[in-house]
Amino acid sequence: MPQIPDEPVQKPPLIGALLRVPAMAIHRRLIRELRASGFGDLSLPHMAVIQYPGPDGMRPSALAENAVMSKQAMNQLLKTLEGMGYITRGAEDGGGTVVRFTDRGRAAYQRMVEILMDIEREWTGELGEGRFVELKARLGELWDTPLIR
Repeated sequence: MPQIPDEPVQKPPLIGALLRVPAMAIHRRLIRELRASGFGDLSLPHMAVIQYPGPDGMRPSALAENAVMSKQAMNQLLKTLEGMGYITRGAEDGGGTVVRFTDRGRAAYQRMVEILMDIEREWTGELGEGRFVELKARLGELWDTPLIR
């Protein structure tokens, strides 16, 4: 078994932190700006449901798998979001349950897209266009690999 070093935090951070810290900053900003835009009942756990690509037309089990959480935990989130008016759940022709956005859910999702586009513009300004495009391209390459499944 590998030894855990007694040294202080490694510099530069490992890939987990390099990806997690910006992701959490994005989530905090999404929640803050969604609340300021009239979606004050949304909180960080709800991002597991309404994150890209959104729940519209998906089965609860697929949402749970994408969010890396139990079906029971996902169903609790879905119940909460349904009660708040963001989604509905209904039977599909094949007999399974699917999740659909309500008008309010679509509006919140659209606002999230706008916030994320603002973040991309800001990060492009910070890193420079070429470096930001390169960052997105490299992360996009990982998107379809078995490394992130």
